[in-house]
Amino acid sequence: MDTAEYPSGARKWIIALTVVFGSFMAVMDISVVNVALPHMMGSFGANLSEITWVATAYSIAEIIMLTMAAWWSTLLGRKRLYVGSFILFTAGSALCGTATSFTQMIVYRIIQGIGGGTLIPVSQAILRESFPPEEQGMAMAVNGMGIVLAPAIGPVLGGWLTDHFGWPWIFYINVPISIVGILMVMAFVFDPAYLRRGVKSIDWGGIALLTIGLTLMQLVLERGEQEDWFQSSWIIAGTIATVASIVGLVVWELLIKEPIIDFRLLKNIPLTVGSLIGLVFGIGLFGTTFLLPEFTQHMLGYTAYDAGLVLLPRAIALFVFMPVAGALYKHVDARVLIIAGIALIIWSSYGLSELSLSHGFWDLVPILIIMGAGMPFMFVTMTTVALSTVPREDMTQASGIYTLTRRVGGNIAYALVATIVAHRSQFHRSHLVENVNAMNPNYQQFHGATTAALVDHGMTAQAAPQAVLGIANNMVNQQATMLSYNDVAWIMAGLFLLALPLVFLLPKPKKKKPGPAPGH
Repeated sequence: MDTAEYPSGARKWIIALTVVFGSFMAVMDISVVNVALPHMMGSFGANLSEITWVATAYSIAEIIMLTMAAWWSTLLGRKRLYVGSFILFTAGSALCGTATSFTQMIVYRIIQGIGGGTLIPVSQAILRESFPPEEQGMAMAVNGMGIVLAPAIGPVLGGWLTDHFGWPWIFYINVPISIVGILMVMAFVFDPAYLRRGVKSIDWGGIALLTIGLTLMQLVLERGEQEDWFQSSWIIAGTIATVASIVGLVVWELLIKEPIIDFRLLKNIPLTVGSLIGLVFGIGLFGTTFLLPEFTQHMLGYTAYDAGLVLLPRAIALFVFMPVAGALYKHVDARVLIIAGIALIIWSSYGLSELSLSHGFWDLVPILIIMGAGMPFMFVTMTTVALSTVPREDMTQASGIYTLTRRVGGNIAYALVATIVAHRSQFHRSHLVENVNAMNPNYQQFHGATTAALVDHGMTAQAAPQAVLGIANNMVNQQATMLSYNDVAWIMAGLFLLALPLVFLLPKPKKKKPGPAPGH
């Protein structure tokens, strides 16, 4: 496409700001709810297992719709789809704030997820088409500010709103921001002439297999730890049905002319490699977003708001380094930038693996700044390369596939972190308990000193030894959980290390042809 056909001057930046509204709001509503779930339990009289459906319902609806974004764009037109989705997301947000029963909340979250699902891939496609090739890195940096900053800001904003105004405001706050976004889309975004419109037939088989496969996958990942994974016949059956549905979906979609998801696009090597690395990135981003608030609230006794603030240094570093990564894309081999980003994330993961109960907020700051600096170099560059060779008419479809892998990575992250913490806590506890015995001189010293302190504070000599055992048990449990968090960080580092070889499958940068010699 000729450079003259791209929006010029300030217009492309107005379009960029416009579409970032949508992706930012859709992604933030994945994480903003988490810190408010304990408050919702009291409002709806729900237990911990039930209340997680507030997050699960949104995720299932969103992940199905983002995968179908290209098909809906073809059916309705991209601008009409984007505006309609934004309106549905806004309406769902307002309804969630008014929910007075658990059933209402689940229904309203599904509505919100249906609206939010198509916003992310369509935003990405519009951005790709609004900037010429030499500015694609900066376009993806702008996109990244919405997608990557949102999970970091979500817990901070959610904690503050919940503590000061109540949980409904985590939904009400969406409404005025979304209305501004809708008006901007209506004013500045237009469908390109080449965008294919209309479908000859509806792929009902693909829609059914997609809905069943992704719903079951989400349920298995969400409920696996609670059901003790493959000790449960329900999880085994759900996993088999998930695999069968997804394999059936791929085969079905390859056989029909107008598929819901065009898997033929995965013949494009940069898109496939970028999607695989995106899966790892999603695990790292959402895994640490889940892990750090858990660590600070349960281990260090932070409030929901303070736990959200822990992620703020990473958010600031992300914001600072996003445009840097976008600018460097024009001048540095993309593979070098991605490797640098992965190296920084592995370094920060090592820092997280060294944490202990004596560490506090300021010990986390340098670790999170390093992580926040590394993520843009990995995410911005990877996104730009993954979509760089996709034909423009297939951009929405490719963006949907690419976004899906990152979201699946995020869902895997929650299940992975919860499972590792549960199992490794038991493992470390069994080893630590071995040292709690009368033959251990360190325990003898602890037992004697603590018993004496309890007696000095008024406890009887007969009751004090039993109380000391209770204190020792709590200490063992805390240390075992802390060590399990360290293990999670090591596993995260290992996943990013395994992703490194994939980088070398990306194409080398094309050498620029020398220009004509200057005339005399």
